[in-house]
Amino acid sequence: METPIYFWGVILWMIAWGVLGSVALNRRYMARDLDTSNVSFAGAMSGAALGPVGVGYLWLRTPALTPRLTTVLGILAVVLIAAAFAFADPQNNCVANGRFVASQISNGLIIGIIYGFMALGLTLIFSILGVVSFAHGEFYMIGGMLVYYITVIWVPGLNPMLGVLGACAIAFVVGAVFERLMLTPMYRGKVDRPVEYGILATFGLAFTLQYFVQAMHGASPVKVQRYVDFPRIRWPENADPHWISASRGNLTLFDTISISNPRFTAAITCIVVLLALLYLLHRTWTGKALRAVSQDRDAAAIAGIDPNRMNMLAFALGGMIAALAGALLVQAFSWLPQVGAIPAMRSFVIVVLGGLGSLPGAFVGGILVGLVEAAGTGCLPDAQKAASYIPAYGMIVLTLTLLLRPSGLCGRRFASGAHGQGG
Repeated sequence: METPIYFWGVILWMIAWGVLGSVALNRRYMARDLDTSNVSFAGAMSGAALGPVGVGYLWLRTPALTPRLTTVLGILAVVLIAAAFAFADPQNNCVANGRFVASQISNGLIIGIIYGFMALGLTLIFSILGVVSFAHGEFYMIGGMLVYYITVIWVPGLNPMLGVLGACAIAFVVGAVFERLMLTPMYRGKVDRPVEYGILATFGLAFTLQYFVQAMHGASPVKVQRYVDFPRIRWPENADPHWISASRGNLTLFDTISISNPRFTAAITCIVVLLALLYLLHRTWTGKALRAVSQDRDAAAIAGIDPNRMNMLAFALGGMIAALAGALLVQAFSWLPQVGAIPAMRSFVIVVLGGLGSLPGAFVGGILVGLVEAAGTGCLPDAQKAASYIPAYGMIVLTLTLLLRPSGLCGRRFASGAHGQGG
């Protein structure tokens, strides 16, 4: 079906006023010496959603751009884009099929939770060490590979949960040893340019892990069986349709939403581990010590905290979180030594989207990326092209975030490890 000309007219109108609003309001707020941290985003959203009315109102009144106001403007812009799309292609599944939309949203939430969980490890490392780990995707890869080798090659028939725990333990040790041997010189004044050194060191770890696994295992893909099977459930038993039904491999809600067993179990496990991580950070001495080091390394040392030990713990925990994500998803996807590249890219997008160093922002950003990917793959008429464009959706989100809100959704950092490095 050919897209009507008015659809592109609406889109061009929104883009034009969004760009104009972003540029004009940024200059206006700077001229009045007002806070400009959210101006680009608010100007773009007001122009896209309300055109000259929105831009003119903000130009004349220059109100404080609170998170609530910017959120409302963003929602209005998204609603208008969705409405234009619905009028342009009323036969599209995303417009005409409510069950399809519900299924896409649920699956987007599930995979978004997993994305956000993986990005938590990257955010934790940056928060404490002030280093962006480029080996994060390889920790994800070795998590899945270790589960395969533990449960299939080394100890056939072993309970998969024990395999997952073993993979996490090995990844934790690898991260701790690497941090102690390769990153500790940054904090002892032995490196002139610690940021660049950290990038190169983690790049080296990424290459080492990937090619070591490829040399030992080869390039053949692996996969493991489902860890747990759903019990056969139909509830209510005598009703038609059933509200909840489950077979061994799928969970179905309201005869509409179908969720695969591996993704569902992975998402639930990620939520449980996230809650445990938040408890560790906010309710235990070790977690408070980590947060203290992230805020001010020297002050934490004066208070009796060993910053080097906290750095080692943070890097090991971050690598273990990525490995856990891989260990949970090796039951859903084929696993190769190069499998970590795209998840690592998604993690960088999510960290920027949520705000550098923000743990809640990383999780929210993961859910948003999951929903964007679900919308993109579901709404494009050509399913094959839609699937091939999946990596591009994250790049679009990253580009828009850097243009409109470089500080990310949460803005304020959870921690500013980069400022606490000291000498």
